[in-house]
Amino acid sequence: MLEKLFFYFQYPFVRYALIVGVLIALCSSLFGVTLVLKRFSFIGDGLSHVAFGAMSIAAVLNLSNEMLLVLPVTTLSAVLLLRSGQNTRIKGDAAIAMISVGALAFGYLIMNIFSTSSNLTGDVCSTLFGSTSILTLTFREVILSTVLSIAVLILFVCFYNKIFAVTFDESFSQAIGVRADRYNLLIAIVIAIIIVLAMNLVGSLLISALVIFPALSAMRLFGSFKAVTICSALLSVVCAFSGIIISILAGTPVGSTIVAADVFAFFICYLIGIFMGGFKK
Repeated sequence: MLEKLFFYFQYPFVRYALIVGVLIALCSSLFGVTLVLKRFSFIGDGLSHVAFGAMSIAAVLNLSNEMLLVLPVTTLSAVLLLRSGQNTRIKGDAAIAMISVGALAFGYLIMNIFSTSSNLTGDVCSTLFGSTSILTLTFREVILSTVLSIAVLILFVCFYNKIFAVTFDESFSQAIGVRADRYNLLIAIVIAIIIVLAMNLVGSLLISALVIFPALSAMRLFGSFKAVTICSALLSVVCAFSGIIISILAGTPVGSTIVAADVFAFFICYLIGIFMGGFKK
């Protein structure tokens, strides 16, 4: 098996997939802790469905670079979700449901009406559950994903204290002069970028797993925000790396294999938490 693994590592597409996959998983896990604690976990689901709709339009328009359309549309939707979630008439969960279901339906409708592909079912399935596109990345796409991922990491490090404050006590943060609305907007925009980057990795229906599972796993073991964030990042990177390697060796779908690794890690952390007395009801 090791010989087979070293053989695959000789090919650039395997190295590209590992680099991009690990960076995306790392970014997802860092902001995933904030989303879980703010009880806004399913924003990943909503934005991923919006990205699916935008990707459908980009495919119909035959755009050579789908990200030019998908990224702005998803970012705008993140801002709208944030604003509508603060509306007393439309709560956050209802806003996510409205936008996600609507975008998913219109995306599939557009692909059915205007698509010229001879394998529509395969295209839809690949977009929803991930495809082998993570293994066919070009050097330009790797550079773009790397730059965006590094930008997300820098933003998290630079604004760590503000994100921490907004996450745990938004009202108190506003009282001491922190512009909580600005940092909520920053979080929403960054999550939109992560969602777009993760589309090729796990597909639009599985993106929430990258955001939720590492954070929940880390919370079974630790109680402080910093420790949970670090543990979540490590677990996410290990699961992404393992998932990609297993999928290459076993020929399984990349996205589903990564998510399966995240689920397995969660149950391991759950059991360890019970054994060490770290389980919290």
